[in-house]
Amino acid sequence: MIRPILTEIGIFLIPFAVYALYLVASRSRLFAQSSWPGHVLAKLALGALLLTILSLVLLADFSGAPPVSTYVPAHIEDGRLVPGQSQ
Repeated sequence: MIRPILTEIGIFLIPFAVYALYLVASRSRLFAQSSWPGHVLAKLALGALLLTILSLVLLADFSGAPPVSTYVPAHIEDGRLVPGQSQ
């Protein structure tokens, strides 16, 4: 459960990292407050939210079993645990 959460946090941080790389490449002061004005932070946050929502939609749409498949839960077979699977 922690991996999907960390993945989404990483996706959210991508626009901020790209902007920080832009500041470094343009030789601007990275840690100066003037390099991170409010309107830029708002645009970065909006872009990050849109990117995160898009990744969640794509994850829900293209992962998992097909909609018509049948799930067989984990069970004991001949004394061994057989993991759950979609058929």
